[in-house]
Amino acid sequence: MDKIVIVMPTYKEAENIGRMIDALFKNEFPKISGVEMHLLIVNDLSGGKDDGTGSIVRKEMKKYKNLHILEHEREGLGWAYIRGMKYAMQKLGAQAVMEMDADFQHPPRFVKNMVSAYSKGADYIIGSRYIPGGSVPSEWALFRKAVSFFGNLFIRIVLVKPKIHDLTTGFRLTRVSGVLDKINLNKLREPERFAYKVDLLYQSVKNAKRTVEVPLEFAPRIHEKSKFDMKEMISTFKVAVVLGILDKKKFIKFGTVGFVGYLVNAFSLLSFTRLSFPGPLAWALAVELAIVNNFIFNNLWTFKSDKITGVGKVILKFLQFNLTSMGALIIQTVSGTAVDLLFGIEYRQIALPFIIVFLILPYNYFMYNVVIWKSWDLKKMFSRG
Repeated sequence: MDKIVIVMPTYKEAENIGRMIDALFKNEFPKISGVEMHLLIVNDLSGGKDDGTGSIVRKEMKKYKNLHILEHEREGLGWAYIRGMKYAMQKLGAQAVMEMDADFQHPPRFVKNMVSAYSKGADYIIGSRYIPGGSVPSEWALFRKAVSFFGNLFIRIVLVKPKIHDLTTGFRLTRVSGVLDKINLNKLREPERFAYKVDLLYQSVKNAKRTVEVPLEFAPRIHEKSKFDMKEMISTFKVAVVLGILDKKKFIKFGTVGFVGYLVNAFSLLSFTRLSFPGPLAWALAVELAIVNNFIFNNLWTFKSDKITGVGKVILKFLQFNLTSMGALIIQTVSGTAVDLLFGIEYRQIALPFIIVFLILPYNYFMYNVVIWKSWDLKKMFSRG
C-alpha cells in the first residue's frame, strides 16, 4: 500500500492547526482507501520559540499515529517544503508527497480527489483554480482576481505550458519515483519565497509521464492576511522568465545557427542567380551549402551535449544529415520553384525567409532532435497525459 505524506508548513498557525488536523484525520482520511495517509507538519520557529503550534501538534500526535512534526528556525516557505519533502522521502518512506497549506485556503475536502487521480496512475496532480469546478474566493477584490489570473497566464505563456491552467497553485501531489526523486531540491530557485513553486512545478512536469489537473475551490484565509506581495510577485515572474529562457536555450541556439544558415543560403542563391544557374539547381545548391553550415555548428554548439565525435561517425552522421535534409531541400526547391513560376525570380529573396521560417525550420528542428542527435524520446513525450 502506497504511503502518501501531506507536507504542511506552518508559521504561527496555532489558531488553525488543531482544526486542520482534526478535519483531515476525522473527516477526510477515512474517506480515502487504497493508500496510507500521513500528515507531516513542518513548523517554522521564530528565534527558537514556538507560538503554540508545535505544542498543539505534539498533543494531537498522541491521538493520531500518522501525524508527524519537523521543527526548524524560519528560513522561508520554500525551505520549509524542501525540508518536509526530504524528510517525507528519507525518513517516512513516502511514495508520494502532497503540498498543502494549513490555513484552510486548500479545503481538506479536495484531498480525496487529488489522491484518487494518483491512484488512477497520474504522476503529478495539480489542484487548479482555473479549470471547470475550480475557483478563487468571491471575497477577493477585482484587482486581486485580475493579478492572480493574468499573472498565471503570463507564466503559462513564458513557460509555453498551454495545457496546464494553474502554474502558481500550492496544492499539488507528486509521485516520488521518477519525479520528485529526480529533482535537486536544494537547488530550487528562490526557495525563501513563493517563487520556488514555479521551479518545482516546472521540473515536476518535465519529469512526470502523466500530469493532470483537478478542480480546487481556493478559499480565503480564515486568519491573517495573505503574505503574497509585490516582491513575491516580481520574484515569481523573474523565475518564470529565467526558466522560460533556459527551457528554450537549445531552440535559441538552433535558431541562431539557422539564421547563419539562412545568410549562407540567401547569399548563395543571390550569387547563383547572378551566374544564371537554372532555377531548380540554384535553389538546390544554396540549400546544400546551408546544410553543411548547419551540421557543423549544430554539432559543435546546439547539440554539444550529444555531440557526434570520431571521423567515421561524423562522416556517417553527415551523410544521414544530408539524407534527412533532403526533406528541407525538397521543400525549398518545390516551394521556391513555385514562387519562380507564380511571381518571377525577382521575388526569390522575399519568399525565402517565409519558406525557411514556416516550412524548413520546424521540419529541421524535429529531424535534428529525433533522428540525428536523438535528444527527444517520442515515446516518452507522447505518453504524457
